[in-house]
Amino acid sequence: MRLAVNIDHFATLREARRAAEPEPALAALLAEQAGARGIVCHIRGDRRHITERDLRVLRQVVKTKLNVEMAATGEMKAVALEIRPDVVSLVPERPEELTTEGGLKVVANRKVLGPHVEALRQAGIRTSIFIDTSLDEIKAAREIGVDLIEINTGLYADLKEGAERQKALEAVRAAAEFGHTIGLEVHGGHGLDYRNVGPIVAIPEMAELSIGFAIVARAAVVGIERAVLDMLALLA
Repeated sequence: MRLAVNIDHFATLREARRAAEPEPALAALLAEQAGARGIVCHIRGDRRHITERDLRVLRQVVKTKLNVEMAATGEMKAVALEIRPDVVSLVPERPEELTTEGGLKVVANRKVLGPHVEALRQAGIRTSIFIDTSLDEIKAAREIGVDLIEINTGLYADLKEGAERQKALEAVRAAAEFGHTIGLEVHGGHGLDYRNVGPIVAIPEMAELSIGFAIVARAAVVGIERAVLDMLALLA
């Protein structure tokens, strides 16, 4: 299973002091050298962490795969068409949220999302949608032409061991199986860490996991390369 490292929180730390460090691109390079197969970042409307400058540098230096998360707006489409990441992941976004709180509602927004996805496809950019475990939403994502989905594992990750957590895990498993069956590449992410990632790794349809905060938090103590290697050992 591939690991994609989300580097947003390196930029969050930088912006907390309006400083020049840590450099997100350097973190990306070290993560790649440790074995990460992709780099993920989220450019928000308020530019609270990742900026256009970061994206330009990342586009120049990332050698594996650059996946940029963004809202499905005209402003962000222009950013994507300038930077040309390998993948654009469309996500919901609210200004007051600390982190993305749920999957994008495809069924309710397909008239907007369909042309957006097509514009990116015409530019040679693969598209993903961060999505909840609803099979109807996953089917709608396939119908509007996305290449892959990232299943929201947040509910599973937030629950303690027990019946409810097992139910959430089964929902992720069923969503991954369905997405794979209808021809989508299936990724997972949100809230995954060194303690809870194992059952998600065991889902055979999962091709890649996007993990950020847990790796950044461990990197603050042991360094980015060690933190990535520790996670890769669990994915293996």
